[in-house]
Amino acid sequence: MSLPYRNPVHEGYFADPFVMQAPSSGSRYVAIGTGSVQDERAFEVLVSDDLVSWRSVGGALERPSGCGSDFWAPEVAEHDGRWWMYYSCGEGDVGHSLRVAVADSPVGPYVDQGVDLTPTERFAIDPHPFRDDDGTWYLFYARDVLEGERVGTMLAVDRLETMSRLAGEPRSVLTPSDDWQLFLRGRQMYGQTYDWHTLEGPFVRHHDGRYWCFYSGGSWLEPTYGVGVAVADTPLGPWTGHGDGPILATVPGQVVGPGHNSVVTGPHGADVLVYHAWDVAQTARRMCVDPLVWTEDGPRVDGPTWEPTDLERTGG
Repeated sequence: MSLPYRNPVHEGYFADPFVMQAPSSGSRYVAIGTGSVQDERAFEVLVSDDLVSWRSVGGALERPSGCGSDFWAPEVAEHDGRWWMYYSCGEGDVGHSLRVAVADSPVGPYVDQGVDLTPTERFAIDPHPFRDDDGTWYLFYARDVLEGERVGTMLAVDRLETMSRLAGEPRSVLTPSDDWQLFLRGRQMYGQTYDWHTLEGPFVRHHDGRYWCFYSGGSWLEPTYGVGVAVADTPLGPWTGHGDGPILATVPGQVVGPGHNSVVTGPHGADVLVYHAWDVAQTARRMCVDPLVWTEDGPRVDGPTWEPTDLERTGG
């Protein structure tokens, strides 16, 4: 099928886009992302039948009190007929922890369950729920770690005992390993000065017997921001970085800082990478889509694109 489009596919500010198939919503796809408050609720909700044309249907989360004013990076999982939203709440670059809310519809409204999922972490953001083939649920996320050769925000995973309780046994997924993952040199954090590195926005896909973790690295404010990949044989690892650098990166003069992706199967039956990117003037992060192609060497992204193109070109 032919599916022409041009990025961005939604003109409004829509960072950290999570897209899922949810026909029970009345549309084939639902997107939830970081952005403007809608109907006094956090996280705008968009719906689409083709990943290309989107419309807003309001806000997702009834904002809880007492956890902070900033709500970031929601992702949703369906379990036993209910919809579980994982997100972080805090104040800017400090104090974020992971929360969970539940709804009877994929578009909400979601009601916070009053649970801090990560009470022992210094800082935790970007939760990603993942269900393995045996039915076990895991939560991948980003957390601050002050030990190691490259200090900063990096990836972890823990098992979900229930949809609202972690096992409390987090394991490292991936630590910074390259200069492209640098967030800021000489950053003041936790009373010290660090050359701070960042890995964030994990999203896991099980493909051809292996587990692939897409993540974003670097500073979300800079052109160096991009999407990298790690691979493992089990959700708990060990994980290793795949490739020599980002598989999705800035195109000077056209696309700036593409990152924080999710993966969804498109109407044509092949996987699509959904991500945000700045316009050249960096006035807003907007939602983009491009084909994700699976090769013998791992995943490849046919993007970022900015001119008219077609999702059909992947060939599966």
